[in-house]
Amino acid sequence: MGLFVALCIAVVFLAYANGANDNFKGVATLYGSRTLNYRQALTWATLATCAGSLCAVALAGGLVAAFSGKGLVPNALTQDPAFLLAVALAAALTVMGTALVGLPISTTHALAGALVGAGLVAAGSVNLAQLGQRFFLPLAVSPFMSLAITSVLYPVFRRTRQALGVERQMCVCVGGGLPQPAPALVPGGPGPVALQPDGTAVVRSTGLVLSVGQLSACEERYHGRVFGIDAQQVLDRLHVLSAGAVSFARGLNDTPKIVALLVAAKALRLPMTPALLLVAGAMALGGWLGARRIAATMAERITSMNHGQAFTANLTTSLLVLFASRWGLPVSTTHVSCGSLFGLGAVTGQARWGIIRAIVAAWIGTLPVAAALAAATYMVMR
Repeated sequence: MGLFVALCIAVVFLAYANGANDNFKGVATLYGSRTLNYRQALTWATLATCAGSLCAVALAGGLVAAFSGKGLVPNALTQDPAFLLAVALAAALTVMGTALVGLPISTTHALAGALVGAGLVAAGSVNLAQLGQRFFLPLAVSPFMSLAITSVLYPVFRRTRQALGVERQMCVCVGGGLPQPAPALVPGGPGPVALQPDGTAVVRSTGLVLSVGQLSACEERYHGRVFGIDAQQVLDRLHVLSAGAVSFARGLNDTPKIVALLVAAKALRLPMTPALLLVAGAMALGGWLGARRIAATMAERITSMNHGQAFTANLTTSLLVLFASRWGLPVSTTHVSCGSLFGLGAVTGQARWGIIRAIVAAWIGTLPVAAALAAATYMVMR
């Protein structure tokens, strides 16, 4: 009985770690483009993720079977609480460790590595064909697909915006106050500027001081109308909806993977609905309490982005992950969303390759680290 209790605790820990590492990924572009502030973005992510979690049984049941390890290891192992405990604990430690240092990795990848590590110790081998087809192929292909789609979509959207007569509008800082749209700096339009001996610039007609600060202190917005509606309002609403779709898809795609560890241990006799509620609650709590460092990485450290760029990346991510959930493909929301941001940074020339290399290195290390932890855990319990 103690082993079953430990398994429940390990699964809840895994769900909490998943929330800390993954919950903010769907709304990172909302925060990065300053469409919403951190707390608003996190609240929206939490609500949308919970909605996806609750829909998981009806729409993504194939992932429950996939992540119990069925077909990858002998069927007897998929009902062994010790094996499932080793998998859950190893994946949780791997995901939580990277969340603490702000590196977004894939819970899917960690689970796959843990299944392999524990499976090798318990059975001596794993089904390599199943491993490649059901796990590695979707995980390897998805970031390149999202990178390519974003790289194509953004130029198309940019040309469409220009064809509709929607212009980009920048702002500057005036008198140390909040950023203001450039046309509103001087009543009646632009005026002459005098350069002072100390290097500051002053608008002659008003005496206002012009200052130049960090790019993050300024805001870029879109000026124009689309079918009679303000272009910026249209874009912001579509962006919020697309971010909600990403978070919904993540809850839909990730929750069954974690619930599978409880459902597979049939001796627990835990029905699907209570298991989903338990996992969904732990994921929400993990995101609410532990997402700050992942938020900084995803929203600010990979690439700078304006509203249109952020929307393009989110749209790509939501479409790919929703498609994968519908067909039971265990893609990683992390790989898809990061791939979109990588593609965006490459197209705009704003990619910060140092942090991108660190993230990719963490991805490469996820599987062997999770496999080693699972193997060691199972050996100790056995």
